[in-house]
Amino acid sequence: MSPTARQSSAGAAPAIRVLPEPPDAPQPLPEPATADLRLETVLAALSDPLRLRIVQRLLLESEEFDHTCGWFHIDRPKSSLTHHFRTLREAGVTRQRQYGLERRSQVRVADLRERFPGLLELVAAWTPAAEDGEG
Repeated sequence: MSPTARQSSAGAAPAIRVLPEPPDAPQPLPEPATADLRLETVLAALSDPLRLRIVQRLLLESEEFDHTCGWFHIDRPKSSLTHHFRTLREAGVTRQRQYGLERRSQVRVADLRERFPGLLELVAAWTPAAEDGEG
C-alpha cells in the first residue's frame, strides 16, 4: 500500500471499505456468534503481524466482497496460510465462505464494531515495522 493510501486528511483514520454481500454468496463457515466474541481472543489473533496485515488489507484494499488467500500474494506455504486464515476465522475476526475448492475471507466489520468500537480503526491505521514484511 502506498503511504498516501494509508494516510487521510486531517489525521483521520483511513477509510474502511465495506462492500455489499452478493445475494448468491454461500453460507459462512462456522464462526463464533457476535455475543461470544472475546477481546483477548481477537487480540491474540491480531498479535501476529502477518494476520494483522491480512486484516488491514481486507479493510482498506478490498476489491470484491471477499478474497481468496492468493489475492494477498503472501509467499508462505499453503499450510501456513491455512493456519493464519483459520486463526482469524475462529477468533471471529474474519468470515470465510467456501466457493467450490476455494475459501474466501472478509472482515466481520459490523460484528467487531458492535463488540469492540474503535478496534478496526486502530488496525486500519497500523503501520507495520520494516521487519514485518510478508515475504
